[in-house]
Amino acid sequence: MTRRSIRLATVLAAACALAGAATAQAATATNGADAEGRHRAAAQHVLLISVDGLHQSDLAWYVAQHPHSALARLVGGGVQYTNAATTNPSDSFPGMIAQATGGGPGTTGVYYDDTYDASLLPAGTTTCAGVKPGVEVDLTENLDRNQHALDAGQGLTGLPGSILQMTGHPSNLLNPAKLPVDPKTCEPVYPHSYLQVNTIFEVARQAGLRTAWSDKHAAYEILGGPSGTGIQDLFTPEINSDATGYQTGADWTKDNKATQQYDGYKVQAVLNEIDGYDHSRTHKVGTPAIFGLNLQSVSTAQKLPTSDGATGGYTSKDVPGPLLTKSLEYVDGQIGALTAELRKKHLAQSTTVILSAKHGQSPTDPAALTRISDGPMLDGLNAAWKKLHPAAGDLVAHSVDDDAMLLWLNDRSEEATGFAKKFLLEQSGTGNDINGKPKAFTQGGLSEVYAGRAAAERFGVKPGDARVPDVFGTVQYGVVYTGGKGKIAEHGGTHADDLNVPLVISGAGAHGGKTLSAKVETKQIAPTILSLLGLDPKSLQAVRQEHTSVLPVH
Repeated sequence: MTRRSIRLATVLAAACALAGAATAQAATATNGADAEGRHRAAAQHVLLISVDGLHQSDLAWYVAQHPHSALARLVGGGVQYTNAATTNPSDSFPGMIAQATGGGPGTTGVYYDDTYDASLLPAGTTTCAGVKPGVEVDLTENLDRNQHALDAGQGLTGLPGSILQMTGHPSNLLNPAKLPVDPKTCEPVYPHSYLQVNTIFEVARQAGLRTAWSDKHAAYEILGGPSGTGIQDLFTPEINSDATGYQTGADWTKDNKATQQYDGYKVQAVLNEIDGYDHSRTHKVGTPAIFGLNLQSVSTAQKLPTSDGATGGYTSKDVPGPLLTKSLEYVDGQIGALTAELRKKHLAQSTTVILSAKHGQSPTDPAALTRISDGPMLDGLNAAWKKLHPAAGDLVAHSVDDDAMLLWLNDRSEEATGFAKKFLLEQSGTGNDINGKPKAFTQGGLSEVYAGRAAAERFGVKPGDARVPDVFGTVQYGVVYTGGKGKIAEHGGTHADDLNVPLVISGAGAHGGKTLSAKVETKQIAPTILSLLGLDPKSLQAVRQEHTSVLPVH
């Protein structure tokens, strides 16, 4: 990628809906709503689990192979939506933000984890008068005070063993000098301030409910919403920090065993929260109403060619290979531990567990892989533009290319966006296949390109919107933009492998053993969580704007 400028038992589940509803009804028997205005709730707690990279096909394959597994019990104890799609672009940040807001990128304003805004000023600007706007908005590890440290620069001793002592307020670990600047206030724009709509965590807090979350970068403080106060306990060990005990200079994603160790820290944090403590197990605060985590082990097993002596990815279309199989077994074990803890603490009947993924991964057919180095193409685009316009600088202001192509241009005119589209579709060359052998490509690896007004319309925003990509390219199946041979899959694109993720709602408030094949979207998770907790889904701004509906759970 180039970036320029990652056991609820079936029998119990049937009782969960009744028990959860009975609890809520007892609390609201007088007038149907409590002091905070909540309506009858089916659940007191919602545990949201995102297994990044997981496809619906992976879940179906694993459950078929392991019918008595924790994942199989989760599916059997709830509603499974077999035709669910995540956001497009299918990246971690828009994918997770959709689950927390009910909205897609055009509404939330977040298109990727590394994006661009034509209205903000460059990071580090202190005197704003006269400064030309236009800046990269980076939501990755690059914002950390120390991106090489698992604690993002907090300064804990004894890492990684002490990581659970990491702060639950990671905004303090972001380097303000790396943040874009608001031209109106001349102050840094933190991720939560960049989000254009509120989140489920803010709505829950306004109702007096406790919230917590665990994720992979400090920049996930964005989920706290524009108020910055939606999540009371946010645990964000840095996944792209140096992995202690592994290859020197490698982060926690470069070895699948390391990724599993990393995921284990977040699982332990959630186990502590189930037990009624904060993530560090220091303070007794009560089990959150909304809490959860993302898991990365499946994602790295899909991307890495090999790790720990096992081949990554798939052996054939939708058939997991040995490394991915091990990772699915690991995830199954972690979900089993979480659901077992819910039962141990007598919370199973009052808790809804939601399983999904921020994104899928493409391709799931190794024979389709075509790795293309996008850098030379973008260099060529800039050179061709400057040849026609000698006084101009580079046309491309910022690009993000995984298995989609997003370009933001310095010249946003129809002439410039049309030129970029035409140039890219004229490119042909040689990439490499799953075995590293030469493989020809045409049309820059692209199947369709939306440029200028068409790109804005695709995302439902007005032309000239400060955040929307000027060029959005969907790739031919199997294309991954990367400069080497160290990656066999990516996400961000529009193919089924990118979009078709699992969605299971199990436990309190959910009908056991039900499968629905109708098309749904992961952004519907947000209003569904509020509905399960007896809160108004329309409290979410994105739900009102996009008319996002609650998922059918009965």
